[in-house]
Amino acid sequence: MPTILGQNQYGKAENRVVKITRDGDTHHIKDLNVSVALSGDMDDVHYSGSNANVLPTDTTKNTVYAFAKEYGIESAEQFGIHLARHFVTSQEPIHRARIRIQEYSWERIATSDNNSKFIGSDEVNHSFARKGQEVRTTQITYDGESWQVISGLKDLTVMNTTNSEFWGYVKDKYTTLKEAYDRILCTDVAAAWRYNWTSDGDRMPNWEKSYAQAKKHILQAFAETYSLSLQQTLYQMGSRVINSRSEIDEIRFSLPNNHHFLVDLEPFGLKNETADGAVYFAADRPYGLIEATVLRDGIEPQIPVDMTNL
Repeated sequence: MPTILGQNQYGKAENRVVKITRDGDTHHIKDLNVSVALSGDMDDVHYSGSNANVLPTDTTKNTVYAFAKEYGIESAEQFGIHLARHFVTSQEPIHRARIRIQEYSWERIATSDNNSKFIGSDEVNHSFARKGQEVRTTQITYDGESWQVISGLKDLTVMNTTNSEFWGYVKDKYTTLKEAYDRILCTDVAAAWRYNWTSDGDRMPNWEKSYAQAKKHILQAFAETYSLSLQQTLYQMGSRVINSRSEIDEIRFSLPNNHHFLVDLEPFGLKNETADGAVYFAADRPYGLIEATVLRDGIEPQIPVDMTNL
């Protein structure tokens, strides 16, 4: 039976680029992991091996580094837009570019005060520590006419030590879980939100401010929601972002429920009650996994249900 070629793309994945900007003695870091995927008139290379339309993946790698120097990195989104536009507009066979970026954050190390005995301690602005928090993500897709920007974060671990319950659920002969009226709620937030900016003719969002504000609303909603289920908390987090940020139309979450179980201390003659400050066993697996999309009313979803590769 004859075969035909289906969807295809190629590029250079996980190009690690670190850009240092020097503002006098004060330095700034942008630390990115950039993956490029290109598609277009690529039938011949698959059918006959002809590379006539193929821009080498090594060239895409070099472009990432050259653009970091030539244009700088204002934001992950802006850098991805520069790259996507370049590949589609400079290479006729390439019709679509997808740029995926992970950004790793660094924070400045606080140095001693001006009265320190160490010479120059009050002048150090070039020392950093890698933040042990979230990884920022973005995916830029461009087909020569329209843009799709899906940004977000992952590995942001949050915990509420109270104001969380879980009871009134379905029970059958396999149910052993006890109802909880004061429990720990802990999760590793993975979120992806889609911007409604799609055209060069429209005003572009302030990417840095938008990211910071979206993260702020996610954290505030998590902290301020008295939770009867992680699903309820998820919806409040998503609604807070949609209602507060007009440039975002859709947000999807994947939230593992990082279970914390009360340790049985009765064998040691000890009571372990939440009201007294309890001791918990933190179980890393198995875990409940809660996923959902929150949309602005009237908007069709576009973020993939499976966010594994976002």
